[in-house]
Amino acid sequence: MRLLSSQRPLWQPALEGLSAGPPVSDSFWVSLRYFNAYRIVVAGLFFVSVLFYQDLLLLGLEDVRLYAVTSAIYLAIAIGFHVLLRRAPYNFNAQLTAHIIVDVVAITLLSHASGGFRSGLAVMLLVSVAAAGLVSRGTQLLAYAALASIAVLAEQTVQILSDEATLSGYLQPALLSIGYFASAMITSLLAQRVITNERVARQRGIELANQLRISELVIQDVQDGVLVVDANGLVRQHNRRVEALLGRSVPELEQIEGYSRELAEALAAWRAGTGPSQPTLTLDESGRNVRARFVEAGLEGAKLTVIYLEDMSKLEEQARQLKLAALGRLTANIAHEIRNPLASVTHATELLQEENRAPARERLIRIIHDNALRLNRMVHDVLELNRRDRVQADSVRLAAFVSAFVDEFAPAEGLPSGAVNLDLQGDPVIECDRVHLNQILWNLVRNAWRHSTRQPGSVRIVVQRTGGRIELHVVDDGPGVPRDLRPQLFEPFFTTFSAGTGLGLYIARELAAANGATLEYIDRGAGADFRLAWQGDRT
Repeated sequence: MRLLSSQRPLWQPALEGLSAGPPVSDSFWVSLRYFNAYRIVVAGLFFVSVLFYQDLLLLGLEDVRLYAVTSAIYLAIAIGFHVLLRRAPYNFNAQLTAHIIVDVVAITLLSHASGGFRSGLAVMLLVSVAAAGLVSRGTQLLAYAALASIAVLAEQTVQILSDEATLSGYLQPALLSIGYFASAMITSLLAQRVITNERVARQRGIELANQLRISELVIQDVQDGVLVVDANGLVRQHNRRVEALLGRSVPELEQIEGYSRELAEALAAWRAGTGPSQPTLTLDESGRNVRARFVEAGLEGAKLTVIYLEDMSKLEEQARQLKLAALGRLTANIAHEIRNPLASVTHATELLQEENRAPARERLIRIIHDNALRLNRMVHDVLELNRRDRVQADSVRLAAFVSAFVDEFAPAEGLPSGAVNLDLQGDPVIECDRVHLNQILWNLVRNAWRHSTRQPGSVRIVVQRTGGRIELHVVDDGPGVPRDLRPQLFEPFFTTFSAGTGLGLYIARELAAANGATLEYIDRGAGADFRLAWQGDRT
């Protein structure tokens, strides 16, 4: 049984041998199935009419037995064609020719059994000829028309020979034969036009599919995030870069709110005409700064918006390159900053040599001491800046590290008890250089205490998780940073403290970037808030 089931049907090789012609598309076979379904219905009506009404409908009037046998065979063959079309779609022209021959023979016999041409059944061959022209590729149609004409004229000849008709009866069959040829030619032209349109549509479909594939590859490989959003806020398409910017994967066909609340609000404002077309946003979950660009792309009433998301880190990288170019100027500034304290030291020393009074000597010595300390801090800061690329990353439990840092920092800087409060929400693990992290915190907390009210709890350190980020906030209760000074906060040698070097925040940000973190100033209204953020943790 297993061997028999694995063999192909005996008729399949023979049919494959007949299918040596050009390949036929599925649409032709579908049309031929519809044509055969029509044949099954017509043959069934013929058979039912004689089964229940005999010759009461004037069908089978001359020979009801011939009519009944012919309609039954016609129905059986039509059902057989249906099975063959489903199981063996081979050699389209041969099967179509067999269908037409069966139609011509069956309808001619049914017409003869019903009284000849006057029964009107011969007109149904027009449907068969026209249908053959529509479902075929326009070949052999004249042969089909000629076959139908010969059958009609032959049946009329039989009627004349049996003295049931006169020679004048050839006129109507002849006119009908002309109709067969006219139908064949018209449907042939229509079939050729349909075939041409189908080929053009298929070719354009292939070109469109290729273009869509190319567009999809381009969208996936571009460096910017790309989203296509419809009028209802449904994201029809997005590339992998969007998920990288969001810091998480997003399912297909999700509302824009499911991607980013900030992005959805900016899009709604732009569509309403109250928002800019290129807003700059901070994505809550990933913490990335992106610049969105909205472009209307819908055609013929389809309201589609393409959103481009540009990672601002590119611009930050360009700014970093500019920083490297500015290192030369930085060296000149360092030389200038060192030259001034050294000039003061030299001048104070000269005056000290000339001055004999004790109070004046103490004042000059104090000048020397203060400027020497300033020089020492500046040199130390510059050395720290030069070591920012030598990162020795380690797994650090952030909450435990911050607690130990405060215990070390407070007595070293002379802070009163309770000056720094801790708000530790969990103990996340980060990858960071411990020395660099200590330097960053030292600069931030010292800066916060300097600008605070210097009361117990004036400085607060917060460790928390926000979305996929680990954040460390250093917050003070001071007046905050004036808006006009914020763009200069992280520039080298910018300071509002007379004894400061202006390198603390600059070094802190450079060390944070070297350890894969971001340091930025957050506007909370009252007080200053510096946020140090890492993407995810190992817990």
